[in-house]
Amino acid sequence: MFAGRITPFKMLVKVVFLFVGLQTVLCQNENPEPRSNRPCYTSDRIAQRCQPPFVNAAYDRVFEATNTCGMNGPTSYCVQTKNRNDYRSTYCSLCDNRDPSRRHPPEYLSDFNNNTRQKTWWQSDTMREGMQYPTQVNLTLHLEKAFDITYVQLRFYSPRPESFAIYKRTRQDGPWTPYQFYSASCETTYGLRRDEIITVQEEDRAVCTPYFSGISPLTGGAVAFSTLEGRPSMFRFNSSPKLQEWVTATDLRIVLTRMNTFGDEVFGDSKVLSSYFYAISDLSVGARCKCNGVRSRTHTLALVRDLLVDVCKCEHNTKGVDCQMCKDFYNDQPWMRATETDAHECKACDCNGLSETCVFDEELYRRTGHGGRCTDCKENTDGIHCELCKANFWRSGTQCLQCACNPIGSVSLQCDDQGQCRCKPGVGGQRCDQCLPNFYDFGEDGCVACECDPSGSLDNTPSCDSDTGRCRCKDNVDGRRCDKCKPGYFGLNPDDPFGCISCFCYGHSSECSSADGYYAHNITSDFDTGNQGWTAVDERGSEVASQYHGISKSFTIKGLNEILYFSAPARYLGDQRFSYDQYLTFDLFMISGRYRGMRSDIVLEGGNGQKISIHMYAQGNQLPTVGVKNTFTFRIHEHRDYMWYPQMNAVDLIGLLSNLTAIKIKGTYNKT
Repeated sequence: MFAGRITPFKMLVKVVFLFVGLQTVLCQNENPEPRSNRPCYTSDRIAQRCQPPFVNAAYDRVFEATNTCGMNGPTSYCVQTKNRNDYRSTYCSLCDNRDPSRRHPPEYLSDFNNNTRQKTWWQSDTMREGMQYPTQVNLTLHLEKAFDITYVQLRFYSPRPESFAIYKRTRQDGPWTPYQFYSASCETTYGLRRDEIITVQEEDRAVCTPYFSGISPLTGGAVAFSTLEGRPSMFRFNSSPKLQEWVTATDLRIVLTRMNTFGDEVFGDSKVLSSYFYAISDLSVGARCKCNGVRSRTHTLALVRDLLVDVCKCEHNTKGVDCQMCKDFYNDQPWMRATETDAHECKACDCNGLSETCVFDEELYRRTGHGGRCTDCKENTDGIHCELCKANFWRSGTQCLQCACNPIGSVSLQCDDQGQCRCKPGVGGQRCDQCLPNFYDFGEDGCVACECDPSGSLDNTPSCDSDTGRCRCKDNVDGRRCDKCKPGYFGLNPDDPFGCISCFCYGHSSECSSADGYYAHNITSDFDTGNQGWTAVDERGSEVASQYHGISKSFTIKGLNEILYFSAPARYLGDQRFSYDQYLTFDLFMISGRYRGMRSDIVLEGGNGQKISIHMYAQGNQLPTVGVKNTFTFRIHEHRDYMWYPQMNAVDLIGLLSNLTAIKIKGTYNKT
């Protein structure tokens, strides 16, 4: 009997030692200043680690129990005790949930005896009601938020179970994982070897121990579980993500598997069966609200399960229920739990003022030391720092403008740094939305070349209708490609603004074509050897006095208040049909006087009495100026743009040129 009393004494000493040692671990690893609410920033606004106070997370919280005595009416139970002579005695009572003085609901697990001298406890049904292995009881505590668990302590009103386990959930929607097993039969009950050594590789593995599994004491026995005790990295907790996850719990569950007995239940005695049950007077959980070192206090946020729940009020630019992530705009560095030496404050991203959100890019951080990749960039920007224009936009000064490339005419919807889209063949315009000159039929394959002949195209610039592909021709040119003369015209010529020359067949035909063997021949007078046949005449055609100057090699006429002309010699006259659509060019030097324009400044006369005339300043020529040699050029053509008077058709003009009798150029400008 003496030996029988020594065992529970040793067990009790072990319990106290573990509990005290557990508090020592807490002080060394979790909080160098456990009793102070250190602010999250220094007076110089430098971030530092801060933590909520260490609390009993189970206090005054509601437990869920899969079995409670007296729920279906009063039941009898008996309490076994021993005196100092190791004599066992029993006294019996009733459990009735309807009677406040006899009820033992699960909320008594965490009320600390309701802060009164009245002792309270939770209690299950007895073996008499069938509470016997393999039937087990689950006691579940919902913390409603993640906590960093340091210890779980239970004090039993009944004898401690022969086998029971502690489970936890890291997330409220996560699986239940074992925390610790207690059993005198680890191998047979849980399939685990007793007191296995915990290695660094398996620091997050639950083990089974026979401690706390004896039947003594019959009441008041304690069990203390330290989450870090025996874990190799317990003194390097802040650098061990595995242990940080290991101590994290949102829910705890005590699974009572098998009762401790003296073996006398096998006789089926009613009073004996009524003396075996589970009963726990207090369950406490030493923990801190999990805020990852970035909040010194918690505040009540909302009702969860009809309870007010404490949540972290995050600092250091963090967010989340546990301050477990950086705020949307503070992801320039990876989120890390705050430590005593480094608060790991979340840093703002560099988005050039064009975004309020960013994400952490691990590869970018590895390459540059900055991991913030901006998102939702404003003002049509893009890029890691919103420094670029987004796809299909281009930068103009400080703005990003839309390329607006035509999807049909563009090779790509992205334009260059000048806003010019990349066009398909034959397509033009800044947005590739039209055919280039000399192209038509805008479509998926670009535009088709019109192949206009420049010689016959208007202004010698190939251009066609963008829908039909028909080229825009000069007046006397025809054909889809402006490559042939109209009927009645010939001699397609790029130098001819009208493209072709009118036929002259003396009224016997309207069709003609260019003849071979002809070449251009100019009739000129340089006055190197006298007047070279030029004469001076008055308005009636009568010859008047003139003068030749050998030194200046010029032919001069003078007149007072009369109109006199230079008259061309015979080599300029006669059949000059080939001068049609050609040029009359001369130099004029006005010695004195003032120009007064007349329609008859230049006169061409024919043998049948026809004549045409023109102003000296017509066809873009300048006015004659005293003391300056001016060059004048006149095209001989019937078109109204050339301003010959009276206006003739091509046949009449060529008829006049076929028998040209006079070319007269006005030489005096004094007559008013």
